[in-house]
Amino acid sequence: MFRDYVGFSFGGIELHMDAIHHTADGRKLLVTHGDAYDGVVLYAKWLAFLGDQAYTLLLGANIVLNRIRRRLGLPYWSLSKHLKKRVKNAVQFVYQFEEAVAREAAKRQVDGVVCGHIHTAEIRNIGDIVYYNDGDWVESCTALTEAQDGSMAIIDWADIVMQRTIKEKSSASNTDAEQVMA
Repeated sequence: MFRDYVGFSFGGIELHMDAIHHTADGRKLLVTHGDAYDGVVLYAKWLAFLGDQAYTLLLGANIVLNRIRRRLGLPYWSLSKHLKKRVKNAVQFVYQFEEAVAREAAKRQVDGVVCGHIHTAEIRNIGDIVYYNDGDWVESCTALTEAQDGSMAIIDWADIVMQRTIKEKSSASNTDAEQVMA
């Protein structure tokens, strides 16, 4: 939806289709949303529209599902992420997408590529290219970070919250046990 604004600057933030990021350790990474390498978006716009509608429906169902899970004391869980992993065609699509963005990064002679688009957080090597996908904050609660030394990591907020909750429950259980012993 922002393509019409590429080249504009808003409050000092310039919009670009892609960019080259230089990491703290000197590597060059192609940064792109990734949809330009999605065959469905490029060649079957009707299918992309249908997929977008289904995805929107899944997000709505996910909200309801996670309200119920929260009331039951269960952690956040992504329905669409689960379904994507289970559907063979979706897995093949993801593989083809990752290969396409890695080829583009190699063509541009950079060390890696940072993208999103398919909402599947991952860091892995594809040939000589390091593939970084930040996932997404809305559905998967994931983000990509760079440390001061240039190392990259994925933050999974739902996992952090779950670990924090487990630690708090464990701490509360230990406190209860100490009170019983006293």
